Amino acid sequence: MDALVYLIPAALILGLLGLGGFLWALKSGQFDDLEGEASRILDDDDLPRPSGDTPRPPADNPPAGDRGPTAS
Repeated sequence: MDALVYLIPAALILGLLGLGGFLWALKSGQFDDLEGEASRILDDDDLPRPSGDTPRPPADNPPAGDRGPTAS
């Protein structure tokens, strides 16, 4: 029974902290647009590259097959 003297106030304090965090999230707009973020992943907004805009490897980094002589 002596443990309840400590456990009940601790539970109340943690509950009030959780409630405060939830109310802060509501006030700051964390729950405003739940569907927008969920459907944004489904939108195909990747545009194809124009034909003349192909990426080139950097000059100081040769392709993997052309490393030059290797030391053994």
